[in-house]
Amino acid sequence: MLRSLVFLLLAASAAGSQAAEYAIDPGHTYASFEIDHLGFSTQRGQFNRSSGSIEFDPEQRNGRIDIRIDAASLDTGLPLRDDVLRGEEWFNTKAYPDILFRSEKLLFTDDKLSAVDGTLVLRGEIRPLRLEINRFKCGLNLANRKRGCGADAQASLKRSDFGLNNGLPFIGDEVRLRIQVEAYLP
Repeated sequence: MLRSLVFLLLAASAAGSQAAEYAIDPGHTYASFEIDHLGFSTQRGQFNRSSGSIEFDPEQRNGRIDIRIDAASLDTGLPLRDDVLRGEEWFNTKAYPDILFRSEKLLFTDDKLSAVDGTLVLRGEIRPLRLEINRFKCGLNLANRKRGCGADAQASLKRSDFGLNNGLPFIGDEVRLRIQVEAYLP
């Protein structure tokens, strides 16, 4: 009887510590950006299409994040500017249709996910990027009745590191990136 109880406890703890894989919900996931424009204003935009997956194991405090952003879905609210930014001199979305983020390590403060170290691939350039996590929650979404995880993340990067040199120094080099993501079990 004792062996059976020990076996059941071990099996339950092993099952409870397995990572769950969540599919990114494109209707609730957006990457947005802010950049200085000539010192007069902060220009903002977002990418409207994204996909990917999140694997997360809260007990082991690890996981994996893969996000694919459709570069051609860039939207600044001005179609003419968007066409220029999609062009060869800027994002060159025909040659580089995807912006990719892949995690390498999840960082925790106490039991709370606080940052994700990974790599960003933009215009064929691969650079390290740390996403600071402002909010993170896993649980049951009462609206869609699915288990999921969501987060608000932010980072800063230099666009010149990715070959986006147009307009420097008048248009800022520092880009503030924000990603809001929701992902759910299939």
